[in-house]
Amino acid sequence: MAETFEFVAPGKPMQNGFVESFNGSFRDELLNETLFSSLAEARAKITTWKEDYNQIRPHSSLGNLTPEEFAIRSRLEMKAA
Repeated sequence: MAETFEFVAPGKPMQNGFVESFNGSFRDELLNETLFSSLAEARAKITTWKEDYNQIRPHSSLGNLTPEEFAIRSRLEMKAA
């Protein structure tokens, strides 16, 4: 039986590897590279990055499909089954 966690224990980031992977990408690709001059600018740039990450960029964990392509393909496969 798979173990579930209510929280990630200190020093145990791999208890939620997907979130840690996302956080690393977000930090490396946006936060470490951008100096925000206002909250509005931060919100705009984060929104743009999030849309790219969730809609445009292929993900290796999804067979190099974008999340939208993966969702469409999954729905089609479920209808065909």
